[in-house]
Amino acid sequence: MSEATLAALATPALTHRSPQFKQHMASLSSRLRLAFGLSPSSEEAGTQSHDGEDGYSVIVVSGSGTAAMEMVIANRFGDDETVLVPTNGKFGERIAEICERHCKVNHLKIDWGRPFDHDEIEQILSEGNHEALAICHNETSTGIVQDAAALGAICKKHGVSFIIDGITSVGGIDVKPAEWAADAVVVGSQKCTAGPSGVAAIAVSENYIEKSIFNRIKGGISPIYYLDLGPALKKAADDQTPWTPAINLILGWSAALGDLVDEGVEKRIQRCANLANGVRNLFTELGFKLYATKGHQSDTVTAIRYPQPAWGEDWRSKLAEEYETFVIGGQGHVKGRIFRVGTMGTTGRDEMIEGCNRMITCFNDFGLGLPAVDVASYFPE
Repeated sequence: MSEATLAALATPALTHRSPQFKQHMASLSSRLRLAFGLSPSSEEAGTQSHDGEDGYSVIVVSGSGTAAMEMVIANRFGDDETVLVPTNGKFGERIAEICERHCKVNHLKIDWGRPFDHDEIEQILSEGNHEALAICHNETSTGIVQDAAALGAICKKHGVSFIIDGITSVGGIDVKPAEWAADAVVVGSQKCTAGPSGVAAIAVSENYIEKSIFNRIKGGISPIYYLDLGPALKKAADDQTPWTPAINLILGWSAALGDLVDEGVEKRIQRCANLANGVRNLFTELGFKLYATKGHQSDTVTAIRYPQPAWGEDWRSKLAEEYETFVIGGQGHVKGRIFRVGTMGTTGRDEMIEGCNRMITCFNDFGLGLPAVDVASYFPE
């Protein structure tokens, strides 16, 4: 997190019904709209900062991205509706698990790290038995990104809702809700926007809101209270939240999004892409294999196969303890088989160069004998 974000987190406590906090909420909502790729709005309190000309509303959720994703599913789908959830990693599978608790789900399991078969998805949706398609846009567990534009076009063609977990893509990879006709998109604070963890947001379309209201009247929607969309929308119009929010986390996130606005969303997306490209080229030329299919690899996290899975987790521990450098391992059945390098948020060129040098040195500690390379040359200024 940036110094501005840390300073905002240390702000003396505010009451969440005060004019001062309303101004912070207005700023946060306006900045979130830019991160989501939505039409701009004023940062001034009392100007409906959460809404815009494109028909999307932004709602802040005091909870992690998973809470926000459950809010999207629970408010929209009844127990008689089926959602298609294709998955190629851990977080897509989490979406399927959330859907199982609130509606019917058709879980289309694809090998981890492999791209979706769009022809198969279109065939399933063309049968007219599904209310929506829900995806994890950027699957960080396997380092793969989905072609959301193409999937959105399929949804539009067959008249189904398009639901996007953008927790690790919004603010780091191109996200275009209106262009893709997405009904809902979720973002987590601590990923590409480099805010504090524990708060999230959703962007929902007018169609999503209308269908949610219709299903609530019809019946069959899960009994929810804290995550009820109705009170959240009502309070958002007054630059508030229905319940006591995570006040200082919201102040910190607003500051982090201020950093994003100052840098420029497009410039941050390009920086993430440049760093990811450098990581991919560097480790590939050193003889490593990437986990995700070429052409579908994420620009905010790169999943790399260990050359020797037997000592993979020992390498991560040594890297952290002796070199003070942290990378994340694999999850589920790929634990110990891959490590993942993040290129999101405020991560800069110098930090990435130093981190990669330390990783190479640590691999050589394990007898890998990697050749000497000019790491900086892989990350042009």
